[in-house]
Amino acid sequence: MMSGPLAGIRIIDMTSVLMGPYATQILGDMGADVIKVEAPAGDSTRGLGPMRHPGMGPLFLMANRSKRSIVLDLKKDEGRAALLALARDADVLIYNVRPQAMARLGLSYAEVRAVNPRIIYVGVFGFGQDGPYAAKPAYDDLIQAAVAIPWLIAQAGGEPRYVPATIVDRGVGLNAVNVVTAALFHRERSGEGQAIDVPMFETMAQFVLGDHMGGRVFDPPLGPPGYARLLVEQRRPYRTKDGYICVLVYSDRQWQNFFDLIGRPEVFRTDPRFRNISTRTRHIDECYALVAEALLTRTTAEWHAALEAADIPVMPMQTLDGLLDDPHLAATGFFRKAVHPTEGPVIDIAVPSRWSATPPVPERFAPRLGEHSVEVLREAGYDAAAIEALIAAGVTIDGRTGAAAEAG
Repeated sequence: MMSGPLAGIRIIDMTSVLMGPYATQILGDMGADVIKVEAPAGDSTRGLGPMRHPGMGPLFLMANRSKRSIVLDLKKDEGRAALLALARDADVLIYNVRPQAMARLGLSYAEVRAVNPRIIYVGVFGFGQDGPYAAKPAYDDLIQAAVAIPWLIAQAGGEPRYVPATIVDRGVGLNAVNVVTAALFHRERSGEGQAIDVPMFETMAQFVLGDHMGGRVFDPPLGPPGYARLLVEQRRPYRTKDGYICVLVYSDRQWQNFFDLIGRPEVFRTDPRFRNISTRTRHIDECYALVAEALLTRTTAEWHAALEAADIPVMPMQTLDGLLDDPHLAATGFFRKAVHPTEGPVIDIAVPSRWSATPPVPERFAPRLGEHSVEVLREAGYDAAAIEALIAAGVTIDGRTGAAAEAG
C-alpha cells in the first residue's frame, strides 16, 4: 500500500519516454498506484545512459519511480482485453500517443468509458485536435521550435538553439499532473468522469506568451511582442576577474545599494535611466551593461561576499557536479542513498514539496520490465492458467526475479 495524498487512486499509465512518465511519477510519488503498461520491447528510455543491467538506464530510473510495470502487447486482442480489465477498476488512464493511435488499438475514450464511466481519460500529445496540426508527431525539440524558444535565444544575442533540458516534456508533464488532480477533485464532487486533452504546443505557447505578448496584448497592438528584460544580451552570468557570477539587481533599493557598492552613489539619483522600474526596463540593456562592466573588477568570491552584504540577490553559476554536491540540497535531505533491489546502490531524489499532514513517501523503485505483470493481472481477475496462456502467447512477460517468481 502506498501513502500520501493520492493513496487509493489507481492510474493506468500508457505513456513512454519522458513527458508522460514524469507526470505519472509525480502522481505515484503522491501515493497513487501507477500501473505502467509497457510493450514487450519496453519503454525506450530503459536503454539510455550508463547502466548496470540492461533496461535500467538512469533516465528511466529517474522518471519511473513509484510505479508497477506490466507488459501487454496491445496489438493483440488478448492484450487489449487485459487493458480493459485493468481499466474497469482504475481512476485515471493517461496516454501520450496521438488519439488516432488509441482509436486504432480499440482504446478510444468511448471504448474505455464503456467499461468504466467514471474514468478520467487523459491524452498528453502534440497538438490540439481541432487544428491543422492535429495528426503531426511532436517531440520536445520540435515544440521548443514551434513556440519560438530558439528564436528568443537568438534575439538575446546567441545562436538559435534548444534549451539543454527537456523543458517542454517536463513543463507539459507538470500541467498534466494539475489536470489529473483537478479532474479527480471534480469527480469527487460530481461523480463524473471525463476525457481531457493536454496538447504540448498550446500548453507551451501559453507558457512562452505569458512572458512575451508585450504590446500584442492590445488590439490594435501598442507595440511588438517580447519582454525586453528577458531578451537583452547582458541577461546572462557576468564575468568576474576569475570566473562568472549570477546577479539580479532589480528593485530601487537594490540598484541604490549596487551604486553605493561600486562607489557611484550619485548615479541612482541623477541618471534618469535608473529612476524607476519603467525607465530601467526601457534602458535595460544599458543597465545590465553597466553591471557587467563593474563586475569585471573583482574576483567571484569578492563579489559574492560584497553583494550578499549589500542585500543584492546573487548565486554562483553552478555546474552539474556542483549541483549534486550543493550544501543546501544536502541539508534539506534532497538526495538519499538507497539500494535498488536489482541495480544496487543508487542516489534517489526526494519529493521537493513539504506536507504537514499527508507527506508523500515514495516506496517503490523504478520497476524492471514486466516485474509486476503477474501481480497486476491477478488483481484484474486472471487466474494462474489464464496468465500462463498470456505469457505463452507473447502478450505479457513475467519479469520477476527467480525467487519472487518461484514464490508467486
